[in-house]
Amino acid sequence: MLILNERDILQAVTMNDVILAIEEAYVLYESNDFQMPLRNQMTDQDNTMLLMPCVAKDSTSLKIVHVFPNNHEYPVTQGVMMLNDRENGTIKGILNGTVLTGIRTGAIGGVTIKYLAPENAHSVGLIGTGFQGLHQLIAACTVRNIKDIYLYNRTSSKLPSFVQALRNQIAKEIEIHIVNSTSELVDQADIIVTATTSNSPVLPTIQNAFNGKLIIGIGSYQPQMREFSETIYNNLDFLYVDTLDAIHESGDVIDPIQHNWLVESQVISFSKVITQKIHPTFSEHRPTVFKSTGMALFDLVVANVIYEKALNQQIGQYVNL
Repeated sequence: MLILNERDILQAVTMNDVILAIEEAYVLYESNDFQMPLRNQMTDQDNTMLLMPCVAKDSTSLKIVHVFPNNHEYPVTQGVMMLNDRENGTIKGILNGTVLTGIRTGAIGGVTIKYLAPENAHSVGLIGTGFQGLHQLIAACTVRNIKDIYLYNRTSSKLPSFVQALRNQIAKEIEIHIVNSTSELVDQADIIVTATTSNSPVLPTIQNAFNGKLIIGIGSYQPQMREFSETIYNNLDFLYVDTLDAIHESGDVIDPIQHNWLVESQVISFSKVITQKIHPTFSEHRPTVFKSTGMALFDLVVANVIYEKALNQQIGQYVNL
């Protein structure tokens, strides 16, 4: 089997490769050509372990993820990915699940921007400057001509190292701005990304502040977690989600339905946008909102692409168990 560490994965694929893989996964999701049970979650105090199996194409996969929201020296999200041959069950590869999750989640945001953001969107704001947020910005800069990035993190001590890591990944002419409040970030940015595990909204409650903007929430994956404020749902036509499981998993979908800020029929699978069954229209008079909780199908398709490209480039280490 092939072992692929972080360096191997980042050498094998570009962000654009991963974005194309995410689009492929959406097509599979819309055609229902996969098997994927609801992911199993187990909590230990503030921490969570997730088991994410899937069967699709010529592979089966299992990703094991640990989420430790209080981590400071290590990534909040860490994991390992096992990729197997669907025909005979042999292990094809074991991949670093931390970087896999980071780049595939970043690519989910990138695909969203590609299809929902206006062509003239040139600024992006990020709330939550962790490992996930880094890849969100790399993906944003891949699909749009981003000129300005706005950063907010409640722990300001994390910002210098994040800015340095980001500088190494984006064009040098892109301006990076650190803001003092989420209100300032919302005011300045065309595209707003939230990448936190907060249990209370991180976006401000300001009427009409989000009109004409694209909002991408990637952090809340449990019912008690919520990043979006109530005002997000004002004048909203649809709430786009990467998987309809979000209706039962994320507080950003559960709460607005329970409070009648949104009806379930307004929650739309983004796969219908990718397959052109729905054609979104941008408006200056309302926000455009996307919510991601992630799914194992993304991991399998992206892992397949990484594995095949690593094989072709002779990247990684072979191990016999």
